Amino acid sequence: MTSAVTAFAPAGLDARPVYELRNVTKTFPKRNVHALDRVDLTLREGSFASVIGASGCGKSTLLKIMAGLLPPSSGSVVLAGKPVTGPRRDIGMMFQQATLFPWRTAIENVVLPIEIRDGKSAAQAKHADARALLELVGLKDFAHVFPNELSGGMAQRAAICRMLITEPAVLLLDEPFSALDELTRDFMNMELQRICLARNATSFLVTHSIQEAVVLSDVVYVMSPRPGRFVEAVTVDLPRPRTLEMITTPRFGALVDRIRSRLDKGAFL
Repeated sequence: MTSAVTAFAPAGLDARPVYELRNVTKTFPKRNVHALDRVDLTLREGSFASVIGASGCGKSTLLKIMAGLLPPSSGSVVLAGKPVTGPRRDIGMMFQQATLFPWRTAIENVVLPIEIRDGKSAAQAKHADARALLELVGLKDFAHVFPNELSGGMAQRAAICRMLITEPAVLLLDEPFSALDELTRDFMNMELQRICLARNATSFLVTHSIQEAVVLSDVVYVMSPRPGRFVEAVTVDLPRPRTLEMITTPRFGALVDRIRSRLDKGAFL
């Protein structure tokens, strides 16, 4: 088993590198924890990649480093040619919970990052873009609705709009649909794929679901138990747009089995 995987583009994808990690490690000396070990990763423009591994293997630590929320102990993290040394405007991040402010309408929540960054007048000027995003995710008629009137899936779609309003170079997704029921989660995965394809978004997903990783990704990175390192990068050679019907096909099942075989069965799920 190798300690790192040479990063590569999905089969047939010839696009410029957007996000590049080289030999990234992370240790927490006070807790005597070696979280990540020599992680290499390249995300190319318009690609969708995911990482899957055992609980505690370092997936969320990796995402925080990519978001600029944690510094690596060693190695380089470069987005759009510039080192990532802290949170940046061109990084969009979405968490497990929608975290919409209950006293703000859907559209007010969407433009909130602009308001925080540039002020109320700039946010007001972005309302047309916000309405276009809400229409993209099927919330055109809910722009002035408060979060308590939205379903869980609708709230997450509004959160996707809030992430996209700043036009980030990369989308970092931390199990954004794990709190939803299975049917809603399937629907939201198809919505996420549609949005990413429509905007040629570069996306990176942390998930515990092998099926979710395969249905969404061009490449699935399998991470070892701590210290986390990539042990295989599995290219998903299914045509796009993906459909839920593909889940029942032999090729989909073979990809799931291959990923599962690389995971430590005693530590995963």
